[in-house]
Amino acid sequence: MKMTPLILTLPVLALAACQQQPAGETAAAGNAAMPGADAMMMAGNNASVMMPNASVAAPTDAAGYVAQAGAADLFEIESSKIALEKSQNKAVRDFGQMMIDQHQKSTADIKAAQKAGVTVQPPALMANQQQMLEEIKAADAGSFDSVYVRNQRMAHNAALALHQGYARNGDTPALKETASAVAKVVQEHIDHLASLPTA
Repeated sequence: MKMTPLILTLPVLALAACQQQPAGETAAAGNAAMPGADAMMMAGNNASVMMPNASVAAPTDAAGYVAQAGAADLFEIESSKIALEKSQNKAVRDFGQMMIDQHQKSTADIKAAQKAGVTVQPPALMANQQQMLEEIKAADAGSFDSVYVRNQRMAHNAALALHQGYARNGDTPALKETASAVAKVVQEHIDHLASLPTA
């Protein structure tokens, strides 16, 4: 029964996957994804703060994984809504719309799980994600695209570490398979981000 809700919430995780970067930063991203991770909070202002070989592990319990994946999904949607309003770059706007569309789909899957009698806690941003969101909101027209893309890269790196970590060491087989699939989607987003404006 526990596996079913997790599987349904996997779409949310896939969206969360949209928040990561290079494999080298995967471990650091794992730390960033962990609630209260100071490294990630600092990374919101300075990508160099994320250590490539950080040793903080991704959660191995289904509840922890689903919660962090949901938070990642929420960040993608909220930050990308801002991109649609403020960016003048079509490529950035198109990427933002893709993030919103894919993450809303995962949200719909979670609602489906709730209808099936499964209780899924509403996603909530972690401190570092809220900080990145505020930075994106505060960016002026001249720096918006670089700020948005930089934070998307950090978020995706964290998401990639989250999904890859759970895929390797998670406690629920079916969810581990989903995490592995989501990690591939996150990597695609990271590859796409490489073509967008940089700071």
